[in-house]
Amino acid sequence: MSSDLSRDELSRYARHLILPNVGIEGQQRLKAARVLLIGAGGLGSPLALYLAAAGVGHLGLVDFDTVDISNLQRQILHGTKDIGRSKIASARERIADINPFVELTTYETALTSENALGIIEKYDIVVDGTDNFPTRYLVNDACVLLGKPNVYGSIFRFEGQASVFSTRDGPCYRCLYPEPPPPGTVPSCAEGGVFGVLPGLVGTIQATETIKLILGIGESLAGRLLLIDAMTAKFRTMNVRKNPACPACGTREIKKLLDYEAFCGVKTEDRGPMIENAMPEITPIELAALLKGGGIDLIDVREPNEWDIGHIPGARLIPMGKFPAVIPSLDPTRDIVVQCRSGMRSGKVVRQLQAAGFTRVRNLAGGILRWSDDVDPTVPKY
Repeated sequence: MSSDLSRDELSRYARHLILPNVGIEGQQRLKAARVLLIGAGGLGSPLALYLAAAGVGHLGLVDFDTVDISNLQRQILHGTKDIGRSKIASARERIADINPFVELTTYETALTSENALGIIEKYDIVVDGTDNFPTRYLVNDACVLLGKPNVYGSIFRFEGQASVFSTRDGPCYRCLYPEPPPPGTVPSCAEGGVFGVLPGLVGTIQATETIKLILGIGESLAGRLLLIDAMTAKFRTMNVRKNPACPACGTREIKKLLDYEAFCGVKTEDRGPMIENAMPEITPIELAALLKGGGIDLIDVREPNEWDIGHIPGARLIPMGKFPAVIPSLDPTRDIVVQCRSGMRSGKVVRQLQAAGFTRVRNLAGGILRWSDDVDPTVPKY
């Protein structure tokens, strides 16, 4: 029965082979499996490393990003030498070093409604390591349409979630979250931060669930959502039932992939003057010129810990959560510029001010990150 495993593979996987629930037959199943990883970031890092080490024979990897220094606090697939390289190139080198017996197919592109079905159909299991709602709904709907299990994970600050969706009798992601949250209400990891070890916890759980599915052993997380609180070291599960009215896995109303950015309300303000009430903005260079002349209020709506990293001289810190209480004290006759890290949170505050009757208010395009690029590189980027 060991004919499908080489002598070197038998040595490499020895600790698997002596497990009663794995053995040679289980290791052969791992070698024959085809698993697609969406994302080579925080979750994708432990996933790629552990699935490769376990001997999953064929891994697919979708990512179009490059390695940034801020990734290295949690994305252990990449190293300092990889800064500026594509994550795909970095991952290929690292996975080959972990296990040269693993075949890796890479897709250096964004997963879209146009290419998702063609990519996913080639694999047995899909593991979602993404960090945005449009791609999560896209992955879910594609997996339901193709009948592929979707091993889900998400992280935010000190908390994580994991489950297995789109199994034959289990629920899908839409059963748990029928509608996406309103745009801007859930900060990204870049905006809200993430505890560096948390992706390791959640990604390792995803890898565990993937291997169990391949081997057909244990009790899957299908029908359950695992909730992880790293601050209290508490793990708990809640049941998730298949929703008969779910348009994806219930009524099957969704027969083709959608425009998921439109579904999630993303980028409606990025489409320029064709959008009514377009966001009033100012560039960092324009702001720098105005600050020299005075007569402008610059308000920073980030958190105090972000302010301590670096801030624009002359700015006033009013964290976004405290902003509504401060609005009555602001002078609507003065020019006001609102800034945050990248322009997302400050854009929401600009809308609040407009709703309160302020007409001389603008958002700093690109936030303090673009200020560092265009005006003052001594201001740290994070």
